[in-house]
Amino acid sequence: MDCTREIEGKQVHDPLFINNKSRMNHHHNKSSSPTPRCIYVTGPVIVGAGPSGLATAACLKKIGVESIVLERSNCIASLWQLKTYNRLSLHLPKQFCELPLMGFPSEFPTYPSKKQFVDYLEAYADKFEIKPRFDQTVLQAVYDPTIRFWRVKCVGMKEGEETEYMCRWLVVATGENAEAVVPEIEGKEEFLGDIRHTSLYKSGEDFRGKKVLVVGCGNSGMEVCLDLCNHNAKPSLVVRDTVHVLPREMLGKSTFGLSMWLLKWLPMQLVDRFLLIVSWLMLGDTARFGLDRPHLGPLQLKNLSGKTPVLDVGTLAKIKSGDIKVCPGIKRLKRYAAEFIDGRTENFDAIILATGYKSNVPIWLKESEMFSEKDGLPRRPFPNGWKGESGLYAVGFTKRGLLGASMDAKKIASDIKRCCEAEAKHHPMTTFTRSLLPATQSSSSN
Repeated sequence: MDCTREIEGKQVHDPLFINNKSRMNHHHNKSSSPTPRCIYVTGPVIVGAGPSGLATAACLKKIGVESIVLERSNCIASLWQLKTYNRLSLHLPKQFCELPLMGFPSEFPTYPSKKQFVDYLEAYADKFEIKPRFDQTVLQAVYDPTIRFWRVKCVGMKEGEETEYMCRWLVVATGENAEAVVPEIEGKEEFLGDIRHTSLYKSGEDFRGKKVLVVGCGNSGMEVCLDLCNHNAKPSLVVRDTVHVLPREMLGKSTFGLSMWLLKWLPMQLVDRFLLIVSWLMLGDTARFGLDRPHLGPLQLKNLSGKTPVLDVGTLAKIKSGDIKVCPGIKRLKRYAAEFIDGRTENFDAIILATGYKSNVPIWLKESEMFSEKDGLPRRPFPNGWKGESGLYAVGFTKRGLLGASMDAKKIASDIKRCCEAEAKHHPMTTFTRSLLPATQSSSSN
């Protein structure tokens, strides 16, 4: 239905809608370009069909509120499906990574593989009948105070058709890992070997027998180095900063699970001290191998900065044996070589940038109160960053992985349910509120 006629029809009966006809006609007459297709959405619009977006859609479905999920790629969980390496598995036990309302199959291992996790997400979407609108890139989302609705303008990647969705609630579920971070390195244009971000890395098979420099010592950088070793490549790891390396399991338990249990009884500083003592006993002094630890403990550092400790899955043993070399920061690149800040130069055939990802929210969301324009993350720290003003929500920005996203999804669904009930109480006869009742077929059905 044309959105102008939709609003005109509603404003006759619904006090929430005011006359917007003259402004829209003025805008239409001013431009000779084709008017974007406009769709009125009775429920929320969710931007992003990753685990965060799926979890929110499922929680909303559970309370009877339909949503529209917009996804720029052609599949759900595109980061997992299209931009991760083959050997990737969940770094935390599956019980800490399940989405609301549906656990992992019992036959799945403790740390499900990439394929198993994607299969789980596909089954999750099927169970809750979540059907995202794929190949829809959001160009702009802005709140219109005149009609008290969000205007979400997107373009189809294939057909190029523009569509504008008008919704009461907007859920930002694009997450912390929307865009690859590619650092500027002096001489990068001079380097003649292969340079790629980990989002384009699949397997060490492509680098068999080659000398590869991996930039970045987080979980991805460490695991890529291990994968390169397993495919008879010769990796070196650039470590520019301090890093906590912990064993993935301690005392027969997952390090993460043990930490969460200890935090119920002990202060964070004491738990950090325990983790570091056990890590030293199991892994030795990592500083001896060029991996200096930060002054703050792993949990304190995670809590303050969001920096995740590395959970070792075998990389440290390869560093100790010399199969993986540790290098300082890069000063500049040359034709087939890297010059390091300590003055030495070494030849390399390829460079893998394990330099992480960043939010892309400031590019398309025209709002500066809830999200920081600097890093695209909520300004308010966890656990209060999930809700903004005027029906704006965020999910998947907690720096606490899938567990944090699940917490946000539940809060958002609960808050929207409260809004619906309050609206129905104060305006029981409005078309708008009636459209949100579970028994009603809404225009936002997936």
